[in-house]
Amino acid sequence: MAGLIWPFLGVLAGAFVAIQAPINADLARGLGSTLAAAAISFLSGAIVLGLVTFVVARTQEAAIAWREPQLWLFVVGGCLGAMYVTTSIVLIPRLGTAALMAFLITGQLIAGIAVDRLGLLGVAVREVSVGRIAGALLLVTGAVMVRYL
Repeated sequence: MAGLIWPFLGVLAGAFVAIQAPINADLARGLGSTLAAAAISFLSGAIVLGLVTFVVARTQEAAIAWREPQLWLFVVGGCLGAMYVTTSIVLIPRLGTAALMAFLITGQLIAGIAVDRLGLLGVAVREVSVGRIAGALLLVTGAVMVRYL
């Protein structure tokens, strides 16, 4: 049973992405600015994460152990997130939620296969298999079908 919790949380997080994109697009329409909506989305998320981090650190016996990560890790993750949110806000009215999610998941899978294959960022190397290629092709096909058929 415990083995089902992690995949369920992954599905739930994916659902949050599908809900977040039109919320941010509606915020952008209300504000008249895509960039302002993305900034507000990031700011509110940062505040919530900061508060949760504070609460978790205070409830644990030992404080959060900070190590010294490389500076680029601070910058690149935030930049990728900003590009993702901003692009989602721009594409929602042009593609619709279902099509955008299909293309986003397709891009995630293709990038994930490459990261796994190359062992980037410390992940375990996983070979590219026929099943992985077939799955990626099915997602590409599905994304095109959701958008154009």
